[in-house]
Amino acid sequence: MRRVTVNLAPADLPKEGGRFDLAIALGVLVASGQLDASKTQAVEFIAELGLSGECCSVKGTLPSLVASEESADKIFVATDDAHYGRLLSSEKIRAAPHLLTLLRHLRTPEQYPLPVLDSQESVTAFSHPLPSDLDFVQVKGQYSAKRALEIAAAGGHNLLFYGSPGTGKSMLASRIISVLPRLTLDEARSVASLYTLTSTPRLESDWYQPPFRSPHHSSSAVALVGGGAKPRPGEVSLAHHGILFPRAY
Repeated sequence: MRRVTVNLAPADLPKEGGRFDLAIALGVLVASGQLDASKTQAVEFIAELGLSGECCSVKGTLPSLVASEESADKIFVATDDAHYGRLLSSEKIRAAPHLLTLLRHLRTPEQYPLPVLDSQESVTAFSHPLPSDLDFVQVKGQYSAKRALEIAAAGGHNLLFYGSPGTGKSMLASRIISVLPRLTLDEARSVASLYTLTSTPRLESDWYQPPFRSPHHSSSAVALVGGGAKPRPGEVSLAHHGILFPRAY
């Protein structure tokens, strides 16, 4: 029964959330002599801890993993975040379901191994065409409009939709995704990294699908371009490598 002081340096760097929980807990175990310090050398720990010791998912895991790839030999994350290893094609990332499970693994990895994700799963799992409920083939007529959308999609051009309500502007815009090419691996990583900073990360099945964002005209400047007291990506950033369709009404 004693006090434990944790120093998060540098002090002038803002810190929030629970992503340091697992690293702090292991630091306490090392400082108290319950874990050999050599077991944590060149290792990254990114997870929030529940009161039971369960490792929980945190925001911004993917950008942290990208940075950690160059500096760490192993990276331990919560089970819910381990699927990012397939997007990064990394064999360094391991899932830690619980603090005690991780502690046993660090002490005797041969006796308590943690499985390495198959980094090749992402190559085969997403080799088929992207499923979509919104497709150009569903649009009857509108030949000139569809031709304009195909040209804009092929060249990455901007478009202005103008017309009375009910003429098909939103209907056409929402189906541009079906004629866009799949995202490359680098593009999928950058888009997924942005979404991990929000409360709605991308589903694994959507990693290679270009994003479609349709903010309302009444959205604030912060909602559109990002920022705020705790900076978050805005709609412009979340439409990266995809479609941004602001609605005027």
